[in-house]
Amino acid sequence: MRLLIQRVTSATVCIDDKPFSAIGKGLLVLLGITHSDNLQTIQRLTRKLTELRIFEDSQGKMNLSIKDVQGEILLVSQFTLYADCRRGRRPDFIQAANPQQAQELYLAFVEELRKTGIPVSTGVFAADMQINLTNDGPVTIMLDSDSL
Repeated sequence: MRLLIQRVTSATVCIDDKPFSAIGKGLLVLLGITHSDNLQTIQRLTRKLTELRIFEDSQGKMNLSIKDVQGEILLVSQFTLYADCRRGRRPDFIQAANPQQAQELYLAFVEELRKTGIPVSTGVFAADMQINLTNDGPVTIMLDSDSL
């Protein structure tokens, strides 16, 4: 599982040029799912994500978590995080989970995040979405379950 995390002051998902969901201060999380991911992967990454200290404290140091700042999360499925561009000019997505498995795990990730009490908004799985965001910092961090 791969999470591309962006600290934002706001983020919006639009579908067919219409706003679908939005958050204020918090995290835009793009979620890539691979074949070997499971509920244990989700639980591990949920804990890491919600406890990651990437918000600034009163001294300007990244010392606060999403919980500490009472922020929101916008979670969007993003299979292209598993793009392999090593050969040729067209990426392949062989390492991305098949759509059925990915959707099940995406929905499970949403539910696991909601159990933490943090407000969670989503995109629509497999939809053509436009995402608008104001990156705060900018702060962008990649988490890969294989590296944790």
